[in-house]
Amino acid sequence: MNYSPTLQTLILNDALRMEALLALRHLHLPDGWIGAGFVRDAVWAYRHKHLRSPVPADVDVVWFDDKQLSEGQDRALETALKRLNPAFNWSVKNQARMHRRNGDAPYRSTEDALRFWPETATAVAVRLRDDYRLETIAPYGLEDLFELRLRPTPRFEHEKQAIFWQRVAKKRWLTRYPLLRIIEEPPRHQTK
Repeated sequence: MNYSPTLQTLILNDALRMEALLALRHLHLPDGWIGAGFVRDAVWAYRHKHLRSPVPADVDVVWFDDKQLSEGQDRALETALKRLNPAFNWSVKNQARMHRRNGDAPYRSTEDALRFWPETATAVAVRLRDDYRLETIAPYGLEDLFELRLRPTPRFEHEKQAIFWQRVAKKRWLTRYPLLRIIEEPPRHQTK
Protein backbone atom coordinates (compact mmCIF):
# COMPACT_ATOMS: atom_id res chain seq x y z
CA MET A 1 0.00 0.00 0.00
CA ASN A 2 1.19 3.53 -0.75
CA TYR A 3 1.23 5.43 2.54
CA SER A 4 3.04 8.50 1.15
CA PRO A 5 -0.14 10.57 0.52
CA THR A 6 -1.33 9.93 4.09
CA LEU A 7 2.05 10.92 5.51
CA GLN A 8 1.98 14.08 3.37
CA THR A 9 -1.44 15.00 4.72
CA LEU A 10 -0.53 14.27 8.35
CA ILE A 11 2.65 16.33 8.39
CA LEU A 12 1.52 19.19 6.13
CA ASN A 13 -1.62 19.69 8.26
CA ASP A 14 0.32 19.74 11.53
CA ALA A 15 1.14 23.38 12.28
CA LEU A 16 3.92 22.63 14.79
CA ARG A 17 5.66 20.13 12.56
CA MET A 18 5.43 22.56 9.67
CA GLU A 19 7.13 25.24 11.80
CA ALA A 20 10.03 22.86 12.42
CA LEU A 21 10.28 21.90 8.75
CA LEU A 22 10.26 25.55 7.68
CA ALA A 23 13.08 26.34 10.12
CA LEU A 24 15.13 23.46 8.77
CA ARG A 25 14.47 24.51 5.17
CA HIS A 26 15.76 27.98 6.00
CA LEU A 27 19.24 26.54 6.75
CA HIS A 28 19.63 24.76 3.37
CA LEU A 29 21.56 21.89 4.97
CA PRO A 30 23.09 19.39 2.57
CA ASP A 31 21.00 16.21 2.67
CA GLY A 32 19.13 17.69 5.67
CA TRP A 33 16.00 16.05 7.11
CA ILE A 34 13.94 15.73 10.29
CA GLY A 35 13.32 12.17 11.35
CA ALA A 36 12.78 9.62 14.09
CA GLY A 37 10.04 10.47 16.61
CA PHE A 38 9.05 13.59 14.67
CA VAL A 39 7.53 11.37 11.98
CA ARG A 40 6.93 8.17 13.95
CA ASP A 41 4.87 9.78 16.72
CA ALA A 42 2.73 11.70 14.24
CA VAL A 43 1.78 8.47 12.47
CA TRP A 44 1.33 6.37 15.60
CA ALA A 45 -0.87 9.03 17.21
CA TYR A 46 -2.96 9.19 14.04
CA ARG A 47 -3.31 5.40 13.89
CA HIS A 48 -4.34 5.37 17.58
CA LYS A 49 -6.90 8.13 16.94
CA HIS A 50 -5.27 10.47 19.45
CA LEU A 51 -6.69 13.97 19.19
CA ARG A 52 -3.27 15.52 18.85
CA SER A 53 0.26 14.38 18.24
CA PRO A 54 2.77 16.23 20.37
CA VAL A 55 6.17 16.92 18.87
CA PRO A 56 8.76 14.72 20.62
CA ALA A 57 11.05 16.16 23.28
CA ASP A 58 13.88 16.37 20.72
CA VAL A 59 13.45 17.32 17.09
CA ASP A 60 16.06 15.15 15.38
CA VAL A 61 17.70 16.93 12.46
CA VAL A 62 19.97 14.72 10.39
CA TRP A 63 22.18 15.87 7.56
CA PHE A 64 25.19 14.67 5.62
CA ASP A 65 28.39 16.50 4.76
CA ASP A 66 31.66 14.59 4.90
CA LYS A 67 33.63 17.87 4.79
CA GLN A 68 32.19 19.26 8.07
CA LEU A 69 32.68 16.53 10.64
CA SER A 70 33.05 18.48 13.87
CA GLU A 71 30.46 18.23 16.61
CA GLY A 72 30.88 21.97 16.96
CA GLN A 73 29.22 22.42 13.57
CA ASP A 74 26.19 20.49 14.83
CA ARG A 75 26.04 22.69 17.95
CA ALA A 76 26.23 25.84 15.79
CA LEU A 77 23.34 24.53 13.68
CA GLU A 78 21.31 23.81 16.83
CA THR A 79 21.91 27.42 17.92
CA ALA A 80 20.83 28.71 14.50
CA LEU A 81 17.67 26.60 14.61
CA LYS A 82 16.94 27.74 18.17
CA ARG A 83 17.14 31.35 16.95
CA LEU A 84 14.75 30.56 14.11
CA ASN A 85 12.33 28.70 16.35
CA PRO A 86 13.01 28.49 20.09
CA ALA A 87 9.90 26.36 20.69
CA PHE A 88 11.80 23.17 19.86
CA ASN A 89 14.64 21.29 21.49
CA TRP A 90 16.77 20.79 18.38
CA SER A 91 19.16 17.86 18.14
CA VAL A 92 21.41 18.04 15.07
CA LYS A 93 23.68 15.20 13.94
CA ASN A 94 25.83 15.06 10.82
CA GLN A 95 25.42 11.45 9.73
CA ALA A 96 28.82 11.56 8.00
CA ARG A 97 30.46 11.08 11.42
CA MET A 98 27.88 8.99 13.28
CA HIS A 99 29.19 5.68 11.93
CA ARG A 100 32.14 5.98 14.34
CA ARG A 101 29.89 6.21 17.37
CA ASN A 102 27.78 3.30 16.14
CA GLY A 103 30.63 0.99 15.13
CA ASP A 104 29.55 0.85 11.48
CA ALA A 105 31.29 1.35 8.15
CA PRO A 106 31.10 4.96 6.93
CA TYR A 107 27.67 6.02 5.76
CA ARG A 108 27.26 7.36 2.21
CA SER A 109 24.25 9.60 2.78
CA THR A 110 21.54 10.40 5.30
CA GLU A 111 19.32 7.70 3.83
CA ASP A 112 22.14 5.17 4.14
CA ALA A 113 22.61 6.17 7.80
CA LEU A 114 18.90 5.58 8.49
CA ARG A 115 19.44 1.91 7.59
CA PHE A 116 21.42 1.63 10.83
CA TRP A 117 18.80 3.15 13.12
CA PRO A 118 17.22 0.75 15.66
CA GLU A 119 13.64 0.36 14.39
CA THR A 120 12.17 0.29 10.88
CA ALA A 121 9.33 2.60 11.95
CA THR A 122 11.82 5.16 13.27
CA ALA A 123 14.07 5.04 10.18
CA VAL A 124 11.98 7.64 8.36
CA ALA A 125 12.77 11.30 7.72
CA VAL A 126 11.05 14.18 5.95
CA ARG A 127 11.85 17.60 4.59
CA LEU A 128 9.97 20.36 2.86
CA ARG A 129 10.71 20.92 -0.81
CA ASP A 130 10.74 24.34 -2.42
CA ASP A 131 7.21 23.72 -3.73
CA TYR A 132 6.04 23.00 -0.14
CA ARG A 133 5.52 19.32 -0.81
CA LEU A 134 6.92 16.81 1.61
CA GLU A 135 9.86 14.66 0.57
CA THR A 136 10.40 11.40 2.45
CA ILE A 137 13.23 8.93 2.87
CA ALA A 138 12.39 5.56 4.38
CA PRO A 139 14.93 2.84 3.58
CA TYR A 140 12.63 0.18 5.06
CA GLY A 141 9.45 1.68 3.60
CA LEU A 142 6.44 3.07 5.44
CA GLU A 143 4.53 -0.16 5.95
CA ASP A 144 5.82 -1.02 9.43
CA LEU A 145 5.26 2.57 10.55
CA PHE A 146 1.64 2.72 9.37
CA GLU A 147 0.77 -0.87 10.16
CA LEU A 148 1.97 -0.40 13.77
CA ARG A 149 4.72 -3.01 13.56
CA LEU A 150 7.61 -2.37 15.91
CA ARG A 151 10.47 -4.22 14.23
CA PRO A 152 14.22 -3.93 14.78
CA THR A 153 16.40 -3.15 11.77
CA PRO A 154 18.86 -5.90 10.79
CA ARG A 155 21.72 -4.71 13.07
CA PHE A 156 19.33 -4.64 16.03
CA GLU A 157 17.79 -8.08 15.46
CA HIS A 158 20.76 -9.91 16.94
CA GLU A 159 24.01 -8.07 17.58
CA LYS A 160 22.39 -4.96 19.12
CA GLN A 161 19.14 -6.56 20.27
CA ALA A 162 19.54 -5.36 23.87
CA ILE A 163 19.53 -1.74 22.68
CA PHE A 164 16.26 -2.32 20.81
CA TRP A 165 14.59 -3.72 23.95
CA GLN A 166 15.99 -0.92 26.13
CA ARG A 167 14.46 1.64 23.76
CA VAL A 168 11.08 -0.11 23.81
CA ALA A 169 11.05 -0.01 27.62
CA LYS A 170 12.51 3.48 28.09
CA LYS A 171 10.21 5.16 25.57
CA ARG A 172 7.14 3.28 26.88
CA TRP A 173 5.84 2.79 23.35
CA LEU A 174 3.66 -0.20 24.24
CA THR A 175 1.93 1.84 26.94
CA ARG A 176 1.56 5.01 24.85
CA TYR A 177 0.59 3.13 21.70
CA PRO A 178 -1.07 -0.14 22.77
CA LEU A 179 -1.96 -1.23 19.23
CA LEU A 180 1.73 -1.70 18.37
CA ARG A 181 2.84 -5.23 17.60
CA ILE A 182 6.42 -6.23 18.24
CA ILE A 183 7.78 -8.37 15.44
CA GLU A 184 10.75 -9.71 17.39
CA GLU A 185 10.49 -11.99 20.39
CA PRO A 186 12.30 -10.80 23.53
CA PRO A 187 15.47 -12.69 24.38
CA ARG A 188 14.86 -15.73 26.54
CA HIS A 189 16.75 -15.92 29.83
CA GLN A 190 18.68 -19.11 30.23
CA THR A 191 18.41 -20.89 33.56
CA LYS A 192 21.52 -22.35 35.12
